[in-house]
Parts: sequence; C-alpha cells; structure tokens
Amino acid sequence: MSKIVNRKVMFFDIDGTLLTEGTHIIPDSAKKAIKKARENGHLAFINTGRTFFNIEKELHDIGFDGYICGCGTYVRINNEVVEYKTLDVLTRKEIINHLRKHRVDAILEGLEDVYFDTNNIISENMKNIRDDFHKKGYGLEKNWDSEEISYDKLFLITSMETNIEEFISFFNEKFDYIDRGNNRGEVVPKGYSKATGIKRVLDYYNIPIEDAFVFGDSSNDLPMFEYVPNSIAMGESDECILKLAHYHTKNVEDDGIEYAMKKYGII
Repeated sequence: MSKIVNRKVMFFDIDGTLLTEGTHIIPDSAKKAIKKARENGHLAFINTGRTFFNIEKELHDIGFDGYICGCGTYVRINNEVVEYKTLDVLTRKEIINHLRKHRVDAILEGLEDVYFDTNNIISENMKNIRDDFHKKGYGLEKNWDSEEISYDKLFLITSMETNIEEFISFFNEKFDYIDRGNNRGEVVPKGYSKATGIKRVLDYYNIPIEDAFVFGDSSNDLPMFEYVPNSIAMGESDECILKLAHYHTKNVEDDGIEYAMKKYGII
C-alpha cells in the first residue's frame, strides 16, 4: 500500500489505557480524541493481550482501523485478518498436562472463547475471573477436557502450590513468559508480541516507525515500548513502562489520551 504523507498510526492497550482501572469506563475525551484523529487522516488500532472475542462492544463502537490481539497472535486490518497464530492439537494437550502437573491456574484464551479447568481451579482469584466471564456468557460450554477446543495463548495465576519454574522450563523453547506481577503471567508463542503486530501494520501501510505512537501502562506493553520511539505511558503506569516512555501523560480518566494527542499534534 502506498504511503500517505504525514499519516500517523496509534496503538492503544485496553486495560488502564483506554479503560479506567476498576470501573472499566471509556472516558468521552478518549472516544472523541480517537474519532478526531481518524477524521484528520490518522489510523487507530487496539493492541491488547486479550483475544478478539473479549473486546467489548463499547470499544468497537469507538471506531478503529484494526486490532492486534492476543499479544500479536492475531492481526486484523479493517475487516481482513492478516495474521493468525493458533496452537496445534499436540501442543495444546501438552500444555494442559503440564498446567495440571505443576498446579498452575490458567485461562486458555481462544479466538472465540476462553476455557477453564472447571473442577480443578486452585485460587480464589481465578474463581473470581471465571465467574466474571460466566456472567458475560463466556467459558460456559467447554472446558479443558472438551474435545477440539482451540486456543492461542494463556493467562496464568500462580499460588503456593504452583511450581512455576518447572512449568516455564517445559515450554521456554517455544513460548515466552510475560510476568505481570501479583502472581500473574501470560504465555505467548515465541515470535509474537505486541511489537510484531505493530510491525505487521506498519509494513501493510508502508508507514515509517517514527510515525507510530503507542499508548500503554503495564508490563505486557513492554515490547511495543521497546520497539516504538514515540511511546506514551499513562498516568499510573508500571515502573518498567515509565522508564522507557518518551512521554508520561495523565490517567485516562483525567483525559490522558486527549492530552497526549494534542501534545504530539495529532489532534
């Protein structure tokens, strides 16, 4: 695709970036800023660790040019899926066996649903997450023992019973482990990250990296902050993000998205 002069492309994390922490509200200022940026000819993408089905309708309704989901395992530009990495059947079964062996609570995250080890959840935190998904109608019909479940990545919660080091050593040649802190982590196929998703989009549009802007707040945003020079950390970002950020804006509920876009002349 030919390059449009001065077109910028923005990549937004969801939780703590577009959505407020706790209340999970998208401020009107963020919606209006993204709409205005697109009216000015720029591009806006969601870049999230979530898989595609788990993006709320309210986020879709803002209007985006595409989505990078599952930490780069799924890239959708307009209505075209240009990248999708899922796990083969043998690998999926091996992972489940090792999760159980090493007492790891996990959500198996697929393109269309999530899957829990329904009768063997260890931690109260995972039970609460399961209950939240169930209230939304997800994770109900199938579980780890169901035939033909398909998933692309994992979200983990560890406990005193977990042997996380042994679990990581099992898959470290094929997967990367993202430590999210607070006994939480993500497992993603090697070669895929929020940064690889960004590269896929930049190549598609022939946009140079200096015209890319990333917005994030937590450790799974590190790949895009390491890759893109124009990196914007939200107000209460993790320390690892603040150290890399080119600019530290306000919290999203304090109009941080709009504030940063104005600072960079996008709107």
